[in-house]
Amino acid sequence: MIVITGAAGFIASFLAEQFNKDNENDLILVDDFTKENKKVNHLDLNCHKKIDRSEFIEWFNSNGHIVDYVIHLGARTDTTEMDYRIHESLNVKYSKEIWSICSSQKIPLIYASSAATYGMGEHGYKDDHDIVSKLSPLNPYGDSKNNFDKWVLNQKNTPPFWAGLKFFNVYGPNEGHKGRMASVILHTFNQIEKTGGMKLFRSHHKDYKDGEQLRDFIYVKDVVSIIEFMYKGSITSGLYNVGTGEARTFYDLAKLTFQALNQEPDIAFIDTPKDIRNKYQYFTEADMTKLKEQGYNSPFHTLEEGVEDYVKNYLST
Repeated sequence: MIVITGAAGFIASFLAEQFNKDNENDLILVDDFTKENKKVNHLDLNCHKKIDRSEFIEWFNSNGHIVDYVIHLGARTDTTEMDYRIHESLNVKYSKEIWSICSSQKIPLIYASSAATYGMGEHGYKDDHDIVSKLSPLNPYGDSKNNFDKWVLNQKNTPPFWAGLKFFNVYGPNEGHKGRMASVILHTFNQIEKTGGMKLFRSHHKDYKDGEQLRDFIYVKDVVSIIEFMYKGSITSGLYNVGTGEARTFYDLAKLTFQALNQEPDIAFIDTPKDIRNKYQYFTEADMTKLKEQGYNSPFHTLEEGVEDYVKNYLST
């Protein structure tokens, strides 16, 4: 049995769907399955059992012997939520309980960390364990992810294999419920449908022109490919970046969405909301050396390929 937490959410539901395509249906799916805007993500998934996240820890304590692997992707991911206690409950305390059971029952564990841990990139974007204690995330979400990473690196009792995945900017199918936190591609698609144009955040940094803020955007299909590589293979435990290694601009992202719809770009700029303006990463780019040294050599979708596939084969259907 494979446990997947966050299974009604973005990445985890797409992962479960891929497992189903590979004829892997012995899945224990964990989440709050009552939310209407997430039902489309999980209604058609084949699984052994669905468990509400509030009941999972008790179930896991009693049934760990039937679990072969845990992929813990459930989290509070709202980077604009400033109450650390909300993030701590799901992203730290809940994760510690899962880690402890996996350690005691010798169950491999993959969990979701985040590139938000890198803050402004003062120490670069290398998934080196030595810099984790030095990192300064820009918001409580990033703090919670980094605090769990720090805790993990200090543990003597560990699962037989573990990997913390530092997701960069993931985009793709099954993100429709994410609202403000959804990708610029989805926001662009929706704005084009409503108004014919797109408004991007203006730059408030002297080194970056409007629309030229840079992020490492990775297609969810590539994220799932990396998780499957870890699940099926034998690599060294540790923290791993999950990006493409190539930063691209938000303007590129919006422009490519227009192109996938066979429309001329109509892009304007608005002020970045004040509540996130000082907590905004203007540049991220994953150093992917560690994962590649472990044998991962599948090519990533280019931004052009990923946006075209997402828009034409998912959003437009």
